[in-house]
Amino acid sequence: MSGRILTTLALAVLPLALHAQSAPMDGMPGMAMPGQPGNSTEASAPAHDHATSQETSGNDHSMHDMVMPVNGHVSPPPPALVMHDMTPAQMTELMQMDDAAPLGMLLVDRLERSRSTDGDYATNWEAEGWWGNAIDRVWFKTEGERGSDGTQDGRIDLLWSHALSAFWDGQLGVRQDFGQGPNRQWLALGAQGLAPYWFETQATFYAGEEGRTALRLEASYEWLFTQRLILEPKLEMNLYGKDDPQRGIRSGLSDMEAGLRLRYEFSRKFAPYIGVQWMRRWGDLDQAGTPAWHARETTWVAGVRLWF
Repeated sequence: MSGRILTTLALAVLPLALHAQSAPMDGMPGMAMPGQPGNSTEASAPAHDHATSQETSGNDHSMHDMVMPVNGHVSPPPPALVMHDMTPAQMTELMQMDDAAPLGMLLVDRLERSRSTDGDYATNWEAEGWWGNAIDRVWFKTEGERGSDGTQDGRIDLLWSHALSAFWDGQLGVRQDFGQGPNRQWLALGAQGLAPYWFETQATFYAGEEGRTALRLEASYEWLFTQRLILEPKLEMNLYGKDDPQRGIRSGLSDMEAGLRLRYEFSRKFAPYIGVQWMRRWGDLDQAGTPAWHARETTWVAGVRLWF
């Protein structure tokens, strides 16, 4: 009895299963059958896949061509004109790449008019210049004072300079003294450069005729109130190995000069200034044949600093 019931149920369900299997599935979302006409999903999907593949291919190509910047630096474009091969002489002339090319400088550090506390007027100068390169140079230095009686004291140095380190040069040359009294000639050997804390320093040893020797020491510093307003203290000392009364020189520490000048730089090439200067001389300055100099002297100065 049960077998007949099962057979009857199977025969009743079989037509329903066959009908469901043959029903169209295009109305069901996401169940479009391939090959059916009018199927928008099938038509758009290949086109979308093709466009996506082209876009991906294009992005991959641009990523290969693009150079990612390092630390935000973007390389400049290549030159539009590729230069031909050149000899070192041609590169020096065309591109100015010669580090050893000769250069020159002339600095008139002091060109001033002074008035002492005794009422004496004078014109003072101090200048230096060089010609050469970063290692070897020829230096020219001059300094002096000219009053109503003519040049009282002056000197000229002609030196060859060689760089000993980044901040120091060694110098070798000659010096000529002129003014009141007989002229003197010296051989010079010294060094100049920047001492710690940016003090400009010079030390020169001189050997002259008749066993004369001398040592000149200089130091200066630039104190910047602003980029244009600068106060410059300066100290000079001269020491000699023997007396030279005809030029007002005594052995040992013969004279010392300290100055303080305040300048305003309209440019690095033009800077007027005002200042004060103190002079101290030792020795017997009252004997016959000695220049008429004061043992102590304070002067007010006004001048200009020029740089060429």
